[in-house]
Amino acid sequence: MQKFDLIVIGGGSGLSVSSAAAAKGMKVAVVEEGPLGGTCLNRGCIPSKMLIHAADVAETITSAGKFWITAKYQKIDFQRLVHHVSSTVDADAQMIERGNKSNKSITLFKGTGRFIAKKTLQVGNQVLTAEKIVIAAGTRPLIPQIPGLDKVKYLTSTEALRLKRQPKSIIMIGGGYISCELAHFFGSLGTKVTIIEFMDRLVGNEDNDISAAFTSVFSQKHTVLLGYKAVQVAKKGKLVAVTAQKGKAKKTIAAEELLVAVGRIPNTDILDVGKAGVKTTPKGYVQVDEHLQASVPGIWALGDIAGNYFFKHSANLEAQYVWWNLSGHQVRADYTAMPHAIFSSPQIAGVGYTEQELQQKGVAYKKAIGYYRDVAMGLAFRDTTSFVKALASPDGKILGCHIMGPEASTLIHEVVVAMKNGGRVTDITGAVHVHPALPEIVQRTFLKVR
Repeated sequence: MQKFDLIVIGGGSGLSVSSAAAAKGMKVAVVEEGPLGGTCLNRGCIPSKMLIHAADVAETITSAGKFWITAKYQKIDFQRLVHHVSSTVDADAQMIERGNKSNKSITLFKGTGRFIAKKTLQVGNQVLTAEKIVIAAGTRPLIPQIPGLDKVKYLTSTEALRLKRQPKSIIMIGGGYISCELAHFFGSLGTKVTIIEFMDRLVGNEDNDISAAFTSVFSQKHTVLLGYKAVQVAKKGKLVAVTAQKGKAKKTIAAEELLVAVGRIPNTDILDVGKAGVKTTPKGYVQVDEHLQASVPGIWALGDIAGNYFFKHSANLEAQYVWWNLSGHQVRADYTAMPHAIFSSPQIAGVGYTEQELQQKGVAYKKAIGYYRDVAMGLAFRDTTSFVKALASPDGKILGCHIMGPEASTLIHEVVVAMKNGGRVTDITGAVHVHPALPEIVQRTFLKVR
């Protein structure tokens, strides 16, 4: 048995903790079965956004007609695009691994870790133990029990980001952010996209006004089957056929590729955390307190596997709190003004409460909606559907902001900074905004809610 001061399980945001511990002279073990860098670098936000940018460029070209410009792109070298993105993230992962291996205070164990006793982990034929352990092993795609699914070849987001050939058609089961981002990527490059979603709208976790408007716009670009549930999957020659049902109505759709994106599940079962005495939530996430400590003192969890938020930026924030707490401080994790974004077309971004959450909590609020077309830059974009939604308390405290439209992921940051530093409506309305820059629409919307 090998003894360490700290074991970090997971090679994503947990590496911030392991590197900080190593810098303090602690003897650290890092356990990771795949390439270092975690989901975000290898099979998530970084490769997907690099690919999506190509889709943004293609969409700009194909939509040039509304500016009286005749333009089209001739073709896309899909294989070269994917190779460039994959080789870039692979090089970064290799660089991170080399850095860890060169650190004399860190021992890297490449393999799947599994608890065999309290604070004792087995990786292959090696057994590790430490008084302090950080669980940062993330989640994996949830595969639903659909008859026939196990008999066909299908994609999860991991494989979809590394396809070497662009499919002419693709079916996506699930209408959340992963499907919508990938639908934008494939669809903008010419793939025929069909989304099957059992809810009555796409991205159902968003503010209701946002999800309704997004569904309307997205349905004009792609085939969207709302209220349908995939009930059968089968081979159809070289294609994959999916039968979807809505009430008594059934539809069968065939395509070259099938993407399954109905959610993700935590890797606590693979780690067998119960053997360590670590309690989990009903959904299988590590149960943590306000300091991100698990039910066993000396064990912390961060990132997706802790089940608080499911973003890279939230995992990085949690890594900072875990480091402070395992270093002997007692610091509560502060998630004030945690933003998110969906890099589809149109983009979505949000921070704070949704309107339906405020209604459920019985919180008094005021709201306002401002359309991009109400400001000069929105007119320049010839945008008729994009908008900002502001939510505030009657006395002027910002409760939330939700945006659908170009640059939403950038525009939201003004509200994030305001909310993190007091969060008054006047913090935004009282600031001078560049004219005629697009952020004017954020100011105008909060002027309405004031």
